[in-house]
Amino acid sequence: MQRASEAAVSVDGEVVGRLPGPGLVVLVGATHADTPATAVQLADKVWNLRIMEGETSCADVGAPLLVVSQFTLYADTRKGRRPSWSNAAPGPVAEPLVDAFAEALRERGAHVETGRFGAHMSVRLVNDGPVTLILEA
Repeated sequence: MQRASEAAVSVDGEVVGRLPGPGLVVLVGATHADTPATAVQLADKVWNLRIMEGETSCADVGAPLLVVSQFTLYADTRKGRRPSWSNAAPGPVAEPLVDAFAEALRERGAHVETGRFGAHMSVRLVNDGPVTLILEA
């Protein structure tokens, strides 16, 4: 996830999600061991993590989030020159988990916008800080 002063995600030139103000861009990857409970746990962590300006959280300041599915986070590049995607959960497993993550944030009162699962997306953001963190369950 990255703290951003602005961000947008587009598909075929159409903006499908954007941060309406400073917030977080959260790239979400799912692996085979992930569950809906994992998605909820990570959403709670993201929502309450004190990484916004002044050591506040998104929950404290109502910062928006842009959630983008990103299976390439689970690329295995240890062998050869071609990444393996075997650690990434397949689409029918990953999509409901990404949706559960976004929904858990909304249930906490977050303003959440998303990319489009499985689409070729263009993500534009201005990293604030820069602040970039990796969270795992």
